Amino acid sequence: MNEIKIMQHVILSVILGTTLFVSSVTGSVKEKPNIVVIIADDLGWSDVGYNGADFYETPNIDKLAADGMVFNRFYPSAANCAPSRASLLTGMYSPRHHVYIPQGVARGGDVSQMRFKVPTQNQNSTFNTFPVSINNVSPEFESLAEVLSKSGYISARLGKWHIGDDNQGFDVVSAEGEIGNFSNFGGTEERYYDDVHVAERLTDAALNFIDENKNNPFFLYLSHWEVHTPIAAQQERVDYFIEKLKRRSGKNFDPVYAAEIEQIDLSVGRFLKKLEESGLEENTVVIFTSDNGGLSRITSNYPLRAGKGTFYEGGIRVPLCIKWPGLVQPDSETEIPVNGVDFMPTFAEIASAALPKNQPVDGKSILPVLTGRSFDRERPLFFHFPLYLGGRKDAVLPSFTGAENYWRAVPSTTIISGDWKLIYYYEYERYELFNLKDDISEQDDLSSVKTRMALRLLKQLHSWVNEVNAPIPVVLNK
Repeated sequence: MNEIKIMQHVILSVILGTTLFVSSVTGSVKEKPNIVVIIADDLGWSDVGYNGADFYETPNIDKLAADGMVFNRFYPSAANCAPSRASLLTGMYSPRHHVYIPQGVARGGDVSQMRFKVPTQNQNSTFNTFPVSINNVSPEFESLAEVLSKSGYISARLGKWHIGDDNQGFDVVSAEGEIGNFSNFGGTEERYYDDVHVAERLTDAALNFIDENKNNPFFLYLSHWEVHTPIAAQQERVDYFIEKLKRRSGKNFDPVYAAEIEQIDLSVGRFLKKLEESGLEENTVVIFTSDNGGLSRITSNYPLRAGKGTFYEGGIRVPLCIKWPGLVQPDSETEIPVNGVDFMPTFAEIASAALPKNQPVDGKSILPVLTGRSFDRERPLFFHFPLYLGGRKDAVLPSFTGAENYWRAVPSTTIISGDWKLIYYYEYERYELFNLKDDISEQDDLSSVKTRMALRLLKQLHSWVNEVNAPIPVVLNK
């Protein structure tokens, strides 16, 4: 498109109040795009084909990745589902919205193995040493849906919610695919983890939503229940993966888990086909990701260390790919670290929507990354967890009394800046330092070698903790 024609479109955009992007890839002009987030539950970074999985089958997700940009270092703000979803939808880190874990309290271990008193499952009021661990996003905070609605978007959330009984401004809601058959909940959300047909029903609902809103800009948050435990899948596909496993040696893959991943992949395929058939493919941003790392006793996150619930890479690094025809270069990838809190400012910029005024926005728009422009690769990303999380076979940290591999997580704060990552443990009053470029598996703690780097990150970490008033446990569990 020549410069005169582009200027004509820009003038028309000003008159109509719409947003236009001039593609650096094709030179085409794009109007306000639809925005779609497809999120899996507990899908690990290594569980998709484009990241090396060869037993699990994800051809549709791989095609989506090939048609857009792969983010090799995406962190969804937390190591488990509730806080990562709260951060994604509000643009705030956990100390802002106070969601740290489902049920809102420490759990999964013997209280005698905790150094500090913190809000803890089945414990008395003496453990409520800071009243900030909850499981609901306050209605006072604006969500992505509410931000985008100011710019004329219709919104739907389909599937898992897990952050309270406020609708947060979505126009259409369904937990299991039956539109209108959804009831609010107060910490007792009905679950569909082992419903082998729920992915199909949610996808049906998503396709219907497209049909009903194809003439309006829309925001769709399609949140699958798979692959969270208890795992279940259609027996025919489980049998297929059982036979496939017989032809392999080495790792003992779970055929049911493989079939659950396939159910998500089929949903992605159906959705992408619908966009194409509806003529919406060119003007829709499609994002695929997961809420946290894979559960170690179900899948392997290798080469990443550990898994869900931990703040090693296996717990907080997940797949992310974004397709936006004409704006995002196909077959592109980036090593720039990106966080779930970045979605809100990114979507707001795409939609020309005003950011919330009654809450801070911790993220930064990644539109420059998507369009090949410069971006601060060294900006710090933060993770804060003031509680305890047990893990049985998934545990990687010792208890304060010395029991090995007792906790998945203890009170800690983590900072990532460029290639460097530092985890500070309040539980042990020590920290670990890793260079993720050289040591993706986090096997070499450099805290005693790269002391200058460690102290620089530690200073930034403590400054951030003070800035956001993050709760720090101080009452000893005597």
